[in-house]
Amino acid sequence: MTLKIWMTLIVTGLMAGCTPEEPAKVAPPAHVSASAVSQDEVGSLLNTERAKQGLHALTMNPKLAAAARVHAQDMARAGFFSHTGSDGSMPADRVRAQGYGFCFVAENIAQGQPTAGQVMQAWMDSQGHRRNNLSSAARDYGAANAQGDYWVLVFGASGC
Repeated sequence: MTLKIWMTLIVTGLMAGCTPEEPAKVAPPAHVSASAVSQDEVGSLLNTERAKQGLHALTMNPKLAAAARVHAQDMARAGFFSHTGSDGSMPADRVRAQGYGFCFVAENIAQGQPTAGQVMQAWMDSQGHRRNNLSSAARDYGAANAQGDYWVLVFGASGC
């Protein structure tokens, strides 16, 4: 397997609490786009998988979607694959930078799957990603994909 596939399979998502740091928002260049259609597809597929397990549906949150978009575009622009952004930011930093206060945050990333269905299947086939997808702690989500088939799915819960 390639390194990117192995990284996708072993990354289990991150849960983090608030820290006093407030990193600056990353503004990816305009030439790297993210797809809103894919976000809707990912959300629908995610909630279908959750319903199969008797779990509540997650609500799309624009702040989490912005955090996902920033990271997907950053990875596409800089050509890397990691939960750590090119500026050293972690998922909690990116979510906080978008103004989403949280008591739970997790992130799934993937690279190489051309469709929302394929990326959701890959995440459901991975123990750590599946755990994030089916987390009872999550209430909201935001998803994005960028050129080069970079995918980011962010989960959150605020006001806990």
